Amino acid sequence: MKMEFGESSAANPSQEIIWAKLVPSDSRYSEVELRLDEMVICSDVMSPSFDKQEWCKVTRNYDLCSATIQNKSSNTILVDEVAIPSEDSIVIKCGSEIIPGPKKEGYLSYRFEVMSPQESIKEQLKICLDVEHAKCSICLNIWHDVVTVAPCLHNFCNGCFSEWLRRSQDKHSNVLCPQCRAVVQFVGRNHFLHTIEETILQADPSLRRSDEEVAVLESLASIQSNLVLKTGKKLSRKRAHSSLNEESEELELPCPQCGAEYAGFLCNPNTVHLQCHACGGMMPSRNDIGVPQHCLGCDRAFCGAYWHTQRFGGSDSHPVCCHETFKPISGRTISRIPTLAHENNWHEQNITERCIRQMGKTLQDVISELLIRLNNREIDRTRMQLNHSEMITAGTYVCNECYDKLVSFLLYWFRVSMPKSFLPPDASKREDCWYGYACRTQQHNEEHARKRNHVCRPTRGSNM
Repeated sequence: MKMEFGESSAANPSQEIIWAKLVPSDSRYSEVELRLDEMVICSDVMSPSFDKQEWCKVTRNYDLCSATIQNKSSNTILVDEVAIPSEDSIVIKCGSEIIPGPKKEGYLSYRFEVMSPQESIKEQLKICLDVEHAKCSICLNIWHDVVTVAPCLHNFCNGCFSEWLRRSQDKHSNVLCPQCRAVVQFVGRNHFLHTIEETILQADPSLRRSDEEVAVLESLASIQSNLVLKTGKKLSRKRAHSSLNEESEELELPCPQCGAEYAGFLCNPNTVHLQCHACGGMMPSRNDIGVPQHCLGCDRAFCGAYWHTQRFGGSDSHPVCCHETFKPISGRTISRIPTLAHENNWHEQNITERCIRQMGKTLQDVISELLIRLNNREIDRTRMQLNHSEMITAGTYVCNECYDKLVSFLLYWFRVSMPKSFLPPDASKREDCWYGYACRTQQHNEEHARKRNHVCRPTRGSNM
């Protein structure tokens, strides 16, 4: 008998929330969704009658994180390599391997996965959206790299509003919303709506613009992070060069260079300001200097490097970030593996740390060597979880969070390029997880995280 695919015998399954799945090792076949506390699973088999046959019953246990599987077929089945005769039962946990036959060859295997409450809810959540509500009122197309203006909260394409902003600043004292004509005080990229924008275009590709139109929009786009165009708040403080007996006056001073000249620069009334993601302070948005103001990994603004070059150390009314929060990759040092490395799997982090010690090197030595390989384009950047990944070099300015992501990416390549014989004995004997680095079970199943190697590429569905 050869298993083709699994199917549930439950009636009206759409009325129940999915609490677990049987995930096939071959992605060409469907997952078996478990929606009831007790479900009998049927399968199509290669037989003269082509009838569907029962092969197991899965019953949810009271702990809500395990189940009992009963063999309902006439053959022996394998559960975690243990033979289960007909009508016998065994407890299965998240990550358990189930083969509906007496041997591995010729049968499609399944992995039992318990879904978290959040995942169960996500399976049921569907949002209906009228595409007319996802269009830019300037170009009348679906948003591209959507930005939101405040306080009116209308949304536009980044390129469309950037061009509107440039023209408004040339002709008017205030920037007005193109849709409702309210005075715009703030504009920033909206990452949540960007996800919706992508979902709409995937659902209806006919709404996509041509490559030429997208290229024009992206060439016009200038909004990388939060821009403060006009503050509604007045700060009571003295100008930096005023005499002590001069009375304080109500002034709109978003940043220190609005009230005083530093390093030869003084803001004018139309200067656009950036809000620092780390400290919340303001700095003028400038492209006339060689000092980066945005992290290339996340596009957020950070003020530490800018104010360091302006020789301004901060004040009570104007906070300034430490220079260490935003600096070149090559200027950073690291002594411990980031907690997010290897998908937060501390077993893999421990193995990597032992490998480094065994080589007689420090973590900093390894990262420095990998950065040279990165600069020489010797490392595939597909899995780098940073924006503009192709532009990242050792001289790139990044924030602390993006640096940890970069180090985690480099340590993945350190491990996958290492011969298995270089691993500690207990680590080299482990089999690769089918799902590799993408495995979700390693996040909540300690035994599975320890037992299988997850620093590898997913192989589920491959012809191996």
